[in-house]
Amino acid sequence: MDTKRIDLNLLVSLEALLVERNVTRAAARLHMSQPALSAQLNRLRDLFKDPLLVPAHRGMVPTAKALELIGPLRASLDQLRGTLQGHDSFSPATAKLTISIACTDYVEAVVVAPLIVALRDKAPDIRLAVHRLAPARLGQQLADGDIDLAIATADAGQAHLRTRHLFEESYILIGRPGHPRIAEGVIPSGFAALEQVIVSPSGGGFSTPVDATLEALGHSRNIVASAASFLLIPAIIVSSDLVALVPRRLMRDRMAEVAWIEVPWLTERFQVELIWHERTHGHQGQQWIREQIHDLVVAT
Repeated sequence: MDTKRIDLNLLVSLEALLVERNVTRAAARLHMSQPALSAQLNRLRDLFKDPLLVPAHRGMVPTAKALELIGPLRASLDQLRGTLQGHDSFSPATAKLTISIACTDYVEAVVVAPLIVALRDKAPDIRLAVHRLAPARLGQQLADGDIDLAIATADAGQAHLRTRHLFEESYILIGRPGHPRIAEGVIPSGFAALEQVIVSPSGGGFSTPVDATLEALGHSRNIVASAASFLLIPAIIVSSDLVALVPRRLMRDRMAEVAWIEVPWLTERFQVELIWHERTHGHQGQQWIREQIHDLVVAT
């Protein structure tokens, strides 16, 4: 490739096109006309000897070459932006800012609640608006500005969104203090026989990925109740002989309230990540909040 034919504007345009996957939206993002951006896309296709973006049912999809380019391209442009912009103009102690975060009630309890407390000392005029996570609408909410940031498991189908890994979560089995079956530990057959409460975030479901694991082992769970929130589970457990699988971090400060055990044969895990849109990537206040969340999680 003749690098003399590439200028910075072309690379910025390529980044916008790969993020938006739509010439009209990318042109609006860059404050330029659609024909002008289309002309730049043609130049880029010629330079890289690749279509880069091809028509799809809705918008456009990147080619394999484009997917290879987006990571290094973003990293290079981010480094340049950081050099040019610096971070001296943002002061957490005096900044007045509202950040909208989408998450589940579980994440709200284990991540957002400690964040709210921490911000009182570091950034008293930064407000957090917490929204219930709607996975099917998240990409559009982030693009439209309804949400600034999500803390959730990233969707592989939304690769245009930016992500940063926070932690991997596993499950423990909890029951009331003194529960004899918890104290003894459980094998798959014994676990399946226990009367259990599960959580169905969408409401009313009586099956989770755990049941697929059990089915493969030849067992079926004895599920007697389906709750809409993990936060309800401890109160149900401590006053009955029911048991439940819950995320480990949820009980981190409450282990003394319940009997609990590991379930070594259960390999179910889920990843929790920061997720945001390109539109907030360079905002210094948003960058600072993302760093605070990451550092808070790492510290705990």
